[in-house]
Amino acid sequence: MKRDNFGSKLGVVAAAAGSAIGLGNIWKFPYITGVNGGAAFILVYLLCIFLIGIPVMLSEFALGRKNQVNAVETFKKLKPNSKWHLAGYLSVLTAFIILSFYSMIAGWVFSYILRSITGSFNSIPVEKLSEHFTTLISNPWEPLAFTLLVLVITAIVVFSGIQSGIEKFSKIVMPLLVVLILILMVRSFTLQGAYKGIEFLFKPDFSQLKLKGVLEALGHSFYTLSLGMAIILTYGSYIKKDVNLVSLSIQVALADTLIALMAGMVIFPAVFAYGLEPTYGPGLIFVTLPAVFKSMPFGNFFEFLFFILIAIAAITSTVSLMEAVVAFVSEKFKLTRGKSTVIILVLLYLLAIPSILSLGPLAGFKIGGKVFFDAMDFITSNIFLPIGGIVVCIFVGWIWGADKAVEEITSDGVYNFKFRYIYSILVRYIAPIAILFIFLYSLGIIKI
Repeated sequence: MKRDNFGSKLGVVAAAAGSAIGLGNIWKFPYITGVNGGAAFILVYLLCIFLIGIPVMLSEFALGRKNQVNAVETFKKLKPNSKWHLAGYLSVLTAFIILSFYSMIAGWVFSYILRSITGSFNSIPVEKLSEHFTTLISNPWEPLAFTLLVLVITAIVVFSGIQSGIEKFSKIVMPLLVVLILILMVRSFTLQGAYKGIEFLFKPDFSQLKLKGVLEALGHSFYTLSLGMAIILTYGSYIKKDVNLVSLSIQVALADTLIALMAGMVIFPAVFAYGLEPTYGPGLIFVTLPAVFKSMPFGNFFEFLFFILIAIAAITSTVSLMEAVVAFVSEKFKLTRGKSTVIILVLLYLLAIPSILSLGPLAGFKIGGKVFFDAMDFITSNIFLPIGGIVVCIFVGWIWGADKAVEEITSDGVYNFKFRYIYSILVRYIAPIAILFIFLYSLGIIKI
């Protein structure tokens, strides 16, 4: 079976950036920035991206491109007759579980697109918006329908292949995403009092930044670049030798960070302009922002654009998550891409159902004191991802060897890599220790 590859360097950048740019940028980054004091948090986050995120991303790209196979077979080929391939299985499983509940959250976004079209928010008092969101996610029928819609859209793109599906899709929606966010930024900047939101984002106040915020910045820098979940490794396996992996990794990291900052420049000027609370938390885009749009002239139109923006970001990430799983299944079981995609679609939806119901009818069912959705989120984000990241660093730095990784990164010396020694130190020592610290903190072993 002939293996598909990305057809152009632009396609590689668009697809890889699309995998990184998701709900984490437009949903999570603004609210964790808000609760951690704004600009000071952003500075720490940028440092974490360059010291941890880019070296680990480079490592995953190099691993994937070396053998041009799925995540599990990559480890088998580089270290046969060992247990290292279990790291591949863990990363694929992580992608699968994350996509099951990520698609549910993306489904909420599609629900809000429908509401912005119909103008149904207009009849809801501001003080009732939080209650409205709670009602939406606790009544399972609408989330069940929109989660399925998200998975079907994702499956159609993945089913179409790398060049005709993922690459083509990314080339269309990524420029559209940038256009939408620029339109919304202009509108947000023109609101009276918007400068307070800009000041919040870009004027550091280190008195507001605690050690907990530093750890959140470190954790988010790892999560937002799609590391530890087979995505970058799988995309790396579709990249040709003429692509400069160092430039690619930097471009993806910069695009990811820029979109996150731009999302903040859409959200916080509007939030401050209308005197709302920037530290609202996870409900920021589902509760606080609808209140902003209700007060804004032509609010329905800008609300529609905003949720379309979030939907695009979400789908580019669901596509990359599903591709990581489909690539493994199709190559492991010698199935066509079409059959593998359909099988994974069905299995994902079956796993998504208990997450959806756990916020409503099954709220009483707990795993370790958490509802099913929160348990899946905790297991993947706090256990599987850190372990996967540490394993990649150890494997690349010590087992495969940082020198061999550098050979692949430079395309056997074709491209210059001035920071190869710094990279080696980062991937061998700094990154795994930092990720281990996140891991222990997230499990409550290290307390702050």
